[in-house]
Amino acid sequence: MAFRALRRAPTALTTPHFSPAAARPFAGARHFHASRAAFVKVGQPIPDLEVLQEGSPGNKVNLAREFAGAKGVIVGVPAAFSGACSQKHVPSYIQHPKLREAGRVFVVAVNDAFVMKAWADQLDPTHESGIRFLADPAGEFTKALDLGFEAPALFGDTRAKRYALVVEDGKVKSVHVEPDNTGTDVSMADKVLG
Repeated sequence: MAFRALRRAPTALTTPHFSPAAARPFAGARHFHASRAAFVKVGQPIPDLEVLQEGSPGNKVNLAREFAGAKGVIVGVPAAFSGACSQKHVPSYIQHPKLREAGRVFVVAVNDAFVMKAWADQLDPTHESGIRFLADPAGEFTKALDLGFEAPALFGDTRAKRYALVVEDGKVKSVHVEPDNTGTDVSMADKVLG
């Protein structure tokens, strides 16, 4: 189990009439620490934040507004231009026959807007897919969804887990997060779009 008992540190023994029971009023109680809450859940609203950027830092995108009264998918990736993201994950959406039926599709990565624009131009040069590539430069959107992970040796800083969120009318309809953070299984287009 992910529980561990917490122990209170003893207080200073400087008073002349020290009583261990008085110093530790909760000595008989057991304190437990549970694992932290799970990431984004079905039914949760998309965070209403002005932190995502499209094409350049001045072009802010708010996904809560984009999905108000609309449906679609948010595809989260650990890094633009990485092998699995560029060769497998994002192309699975670009080439999927049901992409148009999915609604609005956004690819989000903890990268800067210029990198995301260059990556979009490489993966979808004609932009015919309609997929929009958004930068989350400080990882604020990713943190609001609790979908970040630390990988300093590989990526240098906090990155997004590989995920896909199906969204309908501003709320999460289904959640597809890779259990190992970077794999390419449950978040692939064939599993998400059918």
